[in-house]
Amino acid sequence: MSPDEIRSPATRGQVAAWGLWDWGSAAFNAVILTFVFGPYLTKAVGDDLPGGISASTWLGWALGIAGFLIAVLAPVTGQRADAGGHRKLSLGVFTGLTVLATVGLFAVKDDYHYLWIGLVLLGAGSIFIEFAGVSYNAMLRQVSTPHNIGRVSAFGWSLGYFGGIVLLLVCYVGFIKDDALFGVSTDGGLNFRVVALFAAVWFAVFALPVLFKVPEVKGIPADRRPSFLQAYRKLFRDIRDLYRSDRHTVFFLGASALFRDGLAGVFTFGAVLAVNVYGFTAASVLIFGVAANVVSALGALTAGRFDDRTGPKTVIVVSLVGMLVAGTVLLFVSGSMMFWIFGLFLCLFVGPAQSSSRTFLARLSPVGQEGQMFGLYATTGRAVSFLAPALFGLFSFLFSSDRAGTIGILLVLLAGLLAILPVRRPVDTAT
Repeated sequence: MSPDEIRSPATRGQVAAWGLWDWGSAAFNAVILTFVFGPYLTKAVGDDLPGGISASTWLGWALGIAGFLIAVLAPVTGQRADAGGHRKLSLGVFTGLTVLATVGLFAVKDDYHYLWIGLVLLGAGSIFIEFAGVSYNAMLRQVSTPHNIGRVSAFGWSLGYFGGIVLLLVCYVGFIKDDALFGVSTDGGLNFRVVALFAAVWFAVFALPVLFKVPEVKGIPADRRPSFLQAYRKLFRDIRDLYRSDRHTVFFLGASALFRDGLAGVFTFGAVLAVNVYGFTAASVLIFGVAANVVSALGALTAGRFDDRTGPKTVIVVSLVGMLVAGTVLLFVSGSMMFWIFGLFLCLFVGPAQSSSRTFLARLSPVGQEGQMFGLYATTGRAVSFLAPALFGLFSFLFSSDRAGTIGILLVLLAGLLAILPVRRPVDTAT
């Protein structure tokens, strides 16, 4: 496969179609997992769960199992999509499965007997959307050039944030607040269950353009494609060869795993801290989520230009330093106003770090192996995904304070910053 087959200039329509998948995926990431259905599952459905183990603990275990499966299967899934020439098919199938899992959440009533259905569906959905993301990220170089890859990646991230903004506002005004516009009953958690249906439709609609507009890549001949077990052998061989030939790529995968876990910790525990430490109400947390998405999107769009000019490493380092400064200040201030100021300042750097991490790997990936590389990206990220939650819990326990849990997240971000400093800047093979 020649580089030109993958790196030919894409049309604006193809770039827009690719970015709309990010816009649609906010339905699962922002609404289902983070701000709406995840809290509903732990606070309402599992509120009176017997047995002494909280619903939040069960959710953590469910997502932990999902993370293990992702770590084991994601790189081989991406590798086989590359070899078979069906990245787009893989994206469509796993997106469809995510949508089906989201639809299934409609069955989860406000009763602890339904908690297990919700846990299984959330775990399954998190697996499916991660697999879809492997193929989606691998398509980045199909819709960009070495000269605009940072801006295209940032465009996709920003659309994801803006999609979350619009969808969270619709959910809040239409279904969640006391005098909701659509007047859906709250009995049995019906308003939250309808939100799940709405989110599923949202994702399905906005995932369609990329499947029609962006062309498929060519695979290798069928007789040269590895079987599932052979794919694992090839994976370990490729990791060994990758370390021997370009160990900085391996070092980047490790560093990004650390700081991406810190970013995940910011999202996972931000709402908890807002309510328990800084005096936010449930409604004000949702509004803060909208504002945070706006700021993160603007940060991603702005940083995309710096990514193309100075390289992704500079953007990542500056972003991590900015988050460490904001997080440290939040350790010592109190009140909702301080959280609004420094919480949003922290969010300003989240989008740039996420977007430039993706472009960093895209620039490093050998042509035709993007799916496999982003599979490794997913695997390494999941391999340390326990760090931020575990350290948050540890410091909260040691100091009997949720505020102290912030130290755990900051330590993970600091470790990621220190790990990426010695990593060589990527040089795109086509430049």
